[in-house]
Amino acid sequence: MPGLSEASLARFVARARRSAGLRKTVNIAVLSNREVQALNRRFRGKNKSTDVLSFPAANGFGDFAGDIAIAREIATLNAARLGHSFADEVKILSLHGILHLAGYDHETDKGEMRRKEEHTRRLLKLPLGLIERSGNGSRRNNKVRLKAEPRKTRQGGPKLSARTPR
Repeated sequence: MPGLSEASLARFVARARRSAGLRKTVNIAVLSNREVQALNRRFRGKNKSTDVLSFPAANGFGDFAGDIAIAREIATLNAARLGHSFADEVKILSLHGILHLAGYDHETDKGEMRRKEEHTRRLLKLPLGLIERSGNGSRRNNKVRLKAEPRKTRQGGPKLSARTPR
């Protein structure tokens, strides 16, 4: 992917996890819109793609926080529309997912996740975050934290993924 390697994404995720106070590891997969749509249909009952989905690990799953799925085509379009790089868009989406895995929920927390996302993206020198883009603290129709068992990467794996050590 242009401007984004697995190693650079892993370094970013490690910094974002530290900033979010998340000590456990995270898997991030950049998938096709079709693959994200299938996940959204399976776990949310919504037959459409979305830019990012977070899948928290079951309680007591050791040092693993969960998985984050990012839709490659949506990230590409958002980056072009907002005037920043694809790599920055993947990082913005990763940060949003990491905050969900750390326990933040912009639908119910009265702005706490919005403030944390804004602070962290500034610290990590990223463009406008997802919640800020919406103009308020809620993105009810776009982002949710899914309660699902962690999934193993399918045979062949995603196009780009990062697993960060604890």
